[in-house]
Amino acid sequence: MKKTTLLLSMAAGIFLSACNSNQTSEKVSATDTLAQAAHHEETAAASEDIELNNGDKWVVNEEMKPYVAKGAELTTAFIQDNGSDYNKLAVALKAENDQLIKSCTMQGKSHDELHKWLHPHLEFVKKLETAKNETEGNELVQQLEKSYQDYHTYFQ
Repeated sequence: MKKTTLLLSMAAGIFLSACNSNQTSEKVSATDTLAQAAHHEETAAASEDIELNNGDKWVVNEEMKPYVAKGAELTTAFIQDNGSDYNKLAVALKAENDQLIKSCTMQGKSHDELHKWLHPHLEFVKKLETAKNETEGNELVQQLEKSYQDYHTYFQ
């Protein structure tokens, strides 16, 4: 009986110490995971810079170009006319962006680079829809104007 109790006690001790070291390992693993995630985010943010195609602009499919041109035109007209209906501009830009996305048949690296431009651009439009005041609206319109300039820097 004493042998059984002793063996059970030893087994429990080994089990508990193994569990305890596993928790330490899990804590280290969780810390490592967080560090890796932070590094991944930094790397992803750095890799989101649009690249030229060996020094040249990327070619965008012809069927997509009118929607970018119309969006840029709407933004420029809004600025020149000192527009104040940010929601109306956002709705019009969203319609152009929706058509741009529907008409996309691009693939490969040019497609990936276009998405690096498009994702932040779509976020500006989304935020413009809910601009709370003139200052916020004006800042977003300026960001959209810069976004269209960036498009023309990297795409043709």
